[in-house]
Amino acid sequence: QVQLVESGGGLVQPGGSLRLSCAASGIIGSRYELNWYRQTPGKQRDLVAGITSGSSTNYADSVKGRFTISRDNAKNTVYLQMNNLKPEDTALYFCMAQPPNCRATYCAYWGQGTQVTVSS
Repeated sequence: QVQLVESGGGLVQPGGSLRLSCAASGIIGSRYELNWYRQTPGKQRDLVAGITSGSSTNYADSVKGRFTISRDNAKNTVYLQMNNLKPEDTALYFCMAQPPNCRATYCAYWGQGTQVTVSS
């Protein structure tokens, strides 16, 4: 059974940094695309950053230049380094793994989320 477990969230002041981690277990492998999403109450879940099996990356415009996604295939872990955090980055952050043989939404695996709060 596939499991994704996020960690690293917390409370940070504006301008601060956090590093989120997502550890995958089960059949997650290096061929999976790994993504970070975030969601605030009453709003849809939005893509923050993604990294392919070949380590190509993409970012939401709002986080470009501040966030960096990376992966360690040996550890089955994906990271999100978040710098220069802003109050509008406050959200519940989710890790998502997309299998290579199915691009449909229902094939994706999701973690439970980790809360990031940016406030002074």
